[in-house]
Amino acid sequence: MGQYGWSKPTLVKFLMFFSWVIPFVKKYNKHPVWKWLFYPIFMRPYTELSNIPLNIEVESQGKSAMPRRIIKRLLTELDDKFVFDKCLCREGRNDKYQDIGCFCLGPAAKRLHPSHGRFVTTEEALKHLDRAAEAGLVACFAHAWIDPLMFGTRFKDLMFICLCDNECGYRADLKVRGPALEGVYQKLPGLSIVMDEEKCVGCGTCVEACFLGNISVVDGKAKHGPSCSGCGKCVEVCPNKAVTMNIVDEEVLYQQLVKWIKGVSELPVKNS
Repeated sequence: MGQYGWSKPTLVKFLMFFSWVIPFVKKYNKHPVWKWLFYPIFMRPYTELSNIPLNIEVESQGKSAMPRRIIKRLLTELDDKFVFDKCLCREGRNDKYQDIGCFCLGPAAKRLHPSHGRFVTTEEALKHLDRAAEAGLVACFAHAWIDPLMFGTRFKDLMFICLCDNECGYRADLKVRGPALEGVYQKLPGLSIVMDEEKCVGCGTCVEACFLGNISVVDGKAKHGPSCSGCGKCVEVCPNKAVTMNIVDEEVLYQQLVKWIKGVSELPVKNS
């Protein structure tokens, strides 16, 4: 297959063409006739995702700890950082952030065809992350079977940090989902979302913003369900500042992120 496997743009675009089936599968994986057929597409450990917000100030042991700092630390501990020129899965859904491409991390990124993007220095990677944060995007750590299939690498040789809005391929069409999709998004231990009922007026803004459909208004107050991924969009959009994100300890959260990454991949993270 050569240096770049089958990751040349024409074939990747051909495979992306079939991504139209993903919303269909997400919608009908709850159906009793289809769910067992669709289950292998989303089952763990072949599809595991975790979110870290980029634009939220968090109080941690008396200090203002931006979760974005945790991702920046990770990027400094990795040698191979590839940035896509455009977001492949957002194409056709939302062109507003089309030119803010995802990160591909790890030695397997060397198999990506250079027409997809470029390798970046740590400084360039951090600037790219800041740009995504300014656009209001969320960092989605994605380890899914579809990526090595599309780019011709071993399953555990790479990790993606997708820079997502709610219309991205990973986050879209999840408000109505079946059991195969429950638990695909893993909230990192040490990170929690807290609702202040005294400030909440039940306006429903957070309900609309939750890509998992995990928030509902009950007796005039917003309530989080059990599927929260910790993405923080509810914190960002609440007009009354009724929702906050807490981090027990920034160092603990970073180590939990590294533990999660090493649990699903062989990404060579230094100094962890």
